[in-house]
Amino acid sequence: MSESYDVNRGEANEGDESNGTATFGGGCFWCLEAAVEEIEGVESVTSGYAGGEMDDPTYREVCTGTTGHAEVVQLEYDPETVEYEELLEVFFTIHDPTQLNRQGPDVGTQYRSIILTHDDEQQQLAETYVEALEAEGGYDDPVVTEIEPLETFWRAEEKHQNYFEKNPQDAYCRMHAQPKVETVRERFRETATK
Repeated sequence: MSESYDVNRGEANEGDESNGTATFGGGCFWCLEAAVEEIEGVESVTSGYAGGEMDDPTYREVCTGTTGHAEVVQLEYDPETVEYEELLEVFFTIHDPTQLNRQGPDVGTQYRSIILTHDDEQQQLAETYVEALEAEGGYDDPVVTEIEPLETFWRAEEKHQNYFEKNPQDAYCRMHAQPKVETVRERFRETATK
């Protein structure tokens, strides 16, 4: 059974109360998790599911594309070290926000680009960031990233936590997660932890 975090009930993962929480989806959570773990100030990353209707979804159920959930990562971070806007920059660097319901070889609504906000400030910052991306005209196609308040985060099964770290020789990870990790290490060299 998955653990959940329900914003409406005020339950939260145990941790430092002064830390911030951010939730992003943009393709396979294995790839996102491995990349954002590189950022200094990110205290923990949990892979899971959010944005759907079904309670306590399993990986197999989410993979059918019928639950409405996206594969997401939830970050606990120290806002004294890394700001939410910096996390948005990393997020938009490690995935293509113009791909609708897919990311590279992964196709389906469960791989959509989505930001699940934890409060009004995050909602405003995310909307402003996307508006700025569009205004810059850096993409040939429109940004399709969804931005909506997080209702419930369901923690994925244990085998999906730290997947890249546990399976560095996995062919999928080497082809898709490793390049994202390298991008973060190169582009965000000053804030990368490794």
